[in-house]
Amino acid sequence: MDIFNGLLLGLSTATTLSNFAYCFIGVLLGTAVGVLPGLGPIATISMLLPFTFGLPVDTALIMLAGIFYGSQYGGSTTAILMNLPGEASSVVTTLDGHEMAKQGKAGRALAAAAIGSFFAGTVGTLFIVISAPLLAGLALTFGPTEYFSLIVLGLITSMVLASGSLLTAFGMALFGILLGLIGTDVNSGAARYTFDSPYLLDGLDFVIVATGIFGLGDVLANLEDERNRVVSVTHVTSLFPTREDWRRMFAPILRGTGIGVLLGVLPGAGVLLASFSAYALEKKVSRHPEEFGRGAIEGVAAPEAANNAAAQTCFIPMLTLGLPGTATMALMIGALVVQGVQPGPEILSQQPALFWGLVVSMWFGNLMLLFLNLPLVGVWAKLISVPYHFLFPTICVFIAIGVYSINNSVFDVYMMALFGVLGYFFKKIGAEPAPLILAMILGPMAEEYLRRALLISHGDASVFFTSPLSLGTLVVAALLLLSIVSPRFRKVREEGLQEAD
Repeated sequence: MDIFNGLLLGLSTATTLSNFAYCFIGVLLGTAVGVLPGLGPIATISMLLPFTFGLPVDTALIMLAGIFYGSQYGGSTTAILMNLPGEASSVVTTLDGHEMAKQGKAGRALAAAAIGSFFAGTVGTLFIVISAPLLAGLALTFGPTEYFSLIVLGLITSMVLASGSLLTAFGMALFGILLGLIGTDVNSGAARYTFDSPYLLDGLDFVIVATGIFGLGDVLANLEDERNRVVSVTHVTSLFPTREDWRRMFAPILRGTGIGVLLGVLPGAGVLLASFSAYALEKKVSRHPEEFGRGAIEGVAAPEAANNAAAQTCFIPMLTLGLPGTATMALMIGALVVQGVQPGPEILSQQPALFWGLVVSMWFGNLMLLFLNLPLVGVWAKLISVPYHFLFPTICVFIAIGVYSINNSVFDVYMMALFGVLGYFFKKIGAEPAPLILAMILGPMAEEYLRRALLISHGDASVFFTSPLSLGTLVVAALLLLSIVSPRFRKVREEGLQEAD
């Protein structure tokens, strides 16, 4: 199917009443999630996953995707108006966005964020249209050795780019691999790490682990240290940028979009790295770097464009290769697998309506967000003032109902509670759980591809180095590991993490 016919199929899929409505629900929830600190897209998608199992697979994915990229929009609103970033990727927006608000330019800052986000989201969607079919065609030539090497690269990248110490990130990834091994070995039929419990013979349900760590774990952490949200909201006057604003933010939006598109495709990079990289680049190329941190509109437009472009293009490796680059994409894979759809290069031929419907819905979703965010600024600002002790009981009820509905098992609820406590513990010690979630998904896949490759080669491990693509991927992974020992790399990484904190 060519691109034109694919887009026509996607248009007919995305414009059905149910898909269009769920796309709107997704971006609306995503905006609210982005506005509220402590309730990110990962936790929200984890909680809603069980409720999407009764929906058609294209409808479920369209709504979950809307939550993800919608949260990137919402995070900038309170970052600018209240200096409270709802999303980690919006932290950098507070540096200049809130300064502009204090100078009476809140409307212009919000407009710059919305315009940059919409443009970047549109370009990111077009990039998916062009590159995804090409990458899927290339992936059809991959064998077990190439897939194993790609998974190794993804795991290493997720550890290197995770916040906190590298040793902690390695430990989290190792723990995730061990969790993924629980259950019955498909080759030998032997039970592994089940402790003679029949409930664990099929392995740990990924949704239960993610819901506990990200959902309940975040609730426990927020209850311990609830933010004081009774803050003054900056008055918004004009929402239209001046001619000078357009001149200053045009190039930064283009550069931020380019950075976001490229980093979104890389496994483990994600929107946070894109946002900070775009800000750092603008500060370096600007003729007036002293203005950054004091209300430079470039410091708002570039990172907002970057994080929204990355939020779109990170779907490419998930859909075409079946490899999640971020924890959120791992959740998306979990949603597809539960619905009986295996992401990978054959998804374009076997599920064309799903792929093209999602792509077209992204453009509609970005258009909806443009009209949702600017006119409803006052509504989103008031949402932040809702006390958390009114929100968390509802969140806990939804979590428990959703987890119980997966298998109608109380054991699943107990397991979710256990991982909720673990998630809280991880936050206390500063361990980012994203490598764990990625490793839990990628670990069993890596084991399967490793076994296949060794079976085909009759146990000859050199097969991983005779394939040019596999060898090149492993070399990149090795160079990434070696870069860790570089003092310059560690300095840059620590500075970026300190800014994020």
